[in-house]
Amino acid sequence: MLISIVSVSFLAKKENAPEPLIDSKTVTQVAIIVRDIEKARNAWAQTLGIKPPEVSVAEGHPSRPTLYNGKPSDAKAKLAFISMENLQIELIEPMGGKSTWQEYLDKKGEGIHHIAFRVKDINGMEMKFEMQGMPTVMSGGWDGGAYSYISSEKQLGCILELLE
Repeated sequence: MLISIVSVSFLAKKENAPEPLIDSKTVTQVAIIVRDIEKARNAWAQTLGIKPPEVSVAEGHPSRPTLYNGKPSDAKAKLAFISMENLQIELIEPMGGKSTWQEYLDKKGEGIHHIAFRVKDINGMEMKFEMQGMPTVMSGGWDGGAYSYISSEKQLGCILELLE
């Protein structure tokens, strides 16, 4: 009897493979747009057998203000984060203002909004994605960090978030 073992590694760079647009192979977060964060955080807590996560409000930051399609935005959202062993689940309830969060809720209802990767050069990566027809649709920051949402729904089926 002859047994053949085939091993495929997605971590190793293959010959003739295109240069990656993103410098990370680890998904750090999956975000879900919800209409009612209280209901959603309690449902997730019950499902996972955990304490309901705290809720915070995201709004523009002075050092890296929120931009939506390149223009300043007064977008706000309620956020709740659930840390799992291998990634984080983010619940987002839009609170108005022009944003990809509100646009998603208005057009699609509740659902998975983005998949996030932690990166080292957010500005450089924004330019790489832009050159591939995937512009930054929204960006902003918080104390010690920045985010960019890449408009990749047509190419990848969802928005990508870059976190730095």
